Amino acid sequence: MLRFSLTQFRCQLRHYHQRRRSRRQLLTLDDRLLEDIGITRTQAQKEGCKPFWQHSTCKRGSYENC
Repeated sequence: MLRFSLTQFRCQLRHYHQRRRSRRQLLTLDDRLLEDIGITRTQAQKEGCKPFWQHSTCKRGSYENC
């Protein structure tokens, strides 16, 4: 039986909110800043346009596979 936990639900909502905010901020970065973090404009747009509930397929520090 699946148990509902309000704490787990709130934690998941916080993760969703953080992911949404991060992706929206990624879309606002200029090319110089994107170069500093090691991704292209195309990669940033691909990640930034994902729905908040979808996890990134990129591993930290490894953006060439996106």
